[in-house]
Amino acid sequence: MSNILEFEAAAGRLDQVAAAGAGHSRSQVTQWIAAGHVQVDGVPQTKPGFKLRGGERLRLEVPAEAPQTVDPEDVDLEVLYEDEHLIAINKPAGMVTHPAPGVTRGTLVNALLGRVRLAGEGEAWGPEGYRPGIVHRLDKDTSGVIVVAKTALAHARLAEAFKERDTAKTYLAITAGRVSEGGRPVTLEAPIGRHPVNRQMMAVNGSAAREALTRFVPLASFCDRFGRWYGLVRAEPRTGRTHQIRVHLAYLKAPILGDEVYGRASEVMPRQALHAWKLELPHPVSGETLRLEAPIPEDLMNAWITLGGELPSEHL
Repeated sequence: MSNILEFEAAAGRLDQVAAAGAGHSRSQVTQWIAAGHVQVDGVPQTKPGFKLRGGERLRLEVPAEAPQTVDPEDVDLEVLYEDEHLIAINKPAGMVTHPAPGVTRGTLVNALLGRVRLAGEGEAWGPEGYRPGIVHRLDKDTSGVIVVAKTALAHARLAEAFKERDTAKTYLAITAGRVSEGGRPVTLEAPIGRHPVNRQMMAVNGSAAREALTRFVPLASFCDRFGRWYGLVRAEPRTGRTHQIRVHLAYLKAPILGDEVYGRASEVMPRQALHAWKLELPHPVSGETLRLEAPIPEDLMNAWITLGGELPSEHL
């Protein structure tokens, strides 16, 4: 449970005013702002330096205190690459990336702590949870490649690579609909922000929307006997917004199969049919390009075949 603080703002920077009003450190409040836990007149504001005129209504969701450590767990992981600086895992669907309030077991971080040391291990929880070594995330029900840092140097350089878009990410998805007629690639540039009503969702042109760019390449599509289109799509996000691929495909009227948040449940796919397939990024120490690939999971391919699709082997 979060504690809610509401008060009238004085004039000044959002981080400074919120910290003074909440009685917390500025650095702590800055993390809450970045995580979308601070609203100005009912609208989430993610910029710490946002200028307040004075008189606005501030609302802070202060995350409940969480334990400062988590238990290592003995869990089998599919390692795609490992050296003394980082480890790359094929994350299974259903596994949360890192502990958060209410989720302290069964995460990727728990499993990794059972086998390696991670950058930042032992540090305190932030507003989003306990994230040693984490530089990027996958949704719980998204499978595929994820890279985790073992050292502080690797963490800093990997985080910078993602921030500066020096990485190339490729996902594979099954869509309930088709992204384009004729199988043409589509590049969608549509800003994404917090959903104005449901704070657990994101939306195109939502609150505090930020640039979001995704290229979609249809690999195969077909129409079933009921007139419903399905597609097998390669997705290449150029930015890293929360739920970006899911939101953009829903915006194109081709939501991901089995995505109950942005589409609907599926009888043939009990989770969202989204897989982080390939990842290219510079090694944090050598600078050499790492090319990582997670095998396409059986549940995704079985769902495609069950629907009636054919595998385009030349692309896979």
